[in-house]
Amino acid sequence: MNAPVSKEPLDARDRPARLTVGVVGAGRVGPALAASLQLAGHRPVAVSGVSDASRRRAAELLPDVPLVEPAEVLARSELVLLTVPDDVLPTLVEGLAETGAVRPGQLLVHTSGRYGARVLDPALRAGALPLALHPAMTFTGTAVDVQRLAGCSFGVTAPEELRLAAEALVIEMGGEPEWIAEESRPLYHTALALGANHLVTLVAQSMELLARAGVAAPDRMLGPLLGAALDNALRSGDAALTGPVARGDAGTVAAHIGELREHAPQAVAGYLAMARATADRALAHGLLKAELAEDLLGVLADQERRRPGGAGAGETR
Repeated sequence: MNAPVSKEPLDARDRPARLTVGVVGAGRVGPALAASLQLAGHRPVAVSGVSDASRRRAAELLPDVPLVEPAEVLARSELVLLTVPDDVLPTLVEGLAETGAVRPGQLLVHTSGRYGARVLDPALRAGALPLALHPAMTFTGTAVDVQRLAGCSFGVTAPEELRLAAEALVIEMGGEPEWIAEESRPLYHTALALGANHLVTLVAQSMELLARAGVAAPDRMLGPLLGAALDNALRSGDAALTGPVARGDAGTVAAHIGELREHAPQAVAGYLAMARATADRALAHGLLKAELAEDLLGVLADQERRRPGGAGAGETR
């Protein structure tokens, strides 16, 4: 049986060291964060989830923690993790505040990269303590996520008086707090999506093409290459650029596009966009010689015109 929850306002300075934790939205992120807080001595007491998948995740990562409605999660918890999709978060916060589910002194944490603490303003007006803690990590929805939080950076945004509390929670989860200003959250999230999400698409396309070329284990072939490329890029930035675009091998690039048109036409637009971006950066960094860049950019422009929907695609040739 759950102990009765005090309705008296709680001051953050008087809060017990260990907190009761609730999760609203048992997607891939929430149960993992709650499990990591449990390892730090906090006590998960309630979780909400709708889909069968979310219920399975909660059962795996938070065994014996009851599944209840969101309002009941807040009623039982001193620290509430709002781990719902970005587009759902503002409406959820407004609804919880309007229905009186939010209690004064309650720590309310969302994990959206897009939003800062301001999205929690309706809860702040109800007396909650708003924190935005976004783990810069991709999640699988399994126990491995808890291990991956060790050393993971978190984008932290909170009122100045709660900054230390926010950073302490991140450290307890094994993470590294990185302060992000409220107005910088959209740009911060864009940067992470550009790198991580698009990387998955590029790697998946590469593996598919290697399989079509007869490579038995594309993942084993790509692993060392991509690991080295990522390490070099993180260490050296644009100076790590290699390959036919950075060298100005226009003929090789044209051959690549020809292969894609035959075997993976859906990948042509992405190759052209990334090749142009790579050429621009290589040229600006002095890796691509100007005389070679002219031929290369000419190939890319010609191939772009040939692409369905590209500039000049409807012209008679």
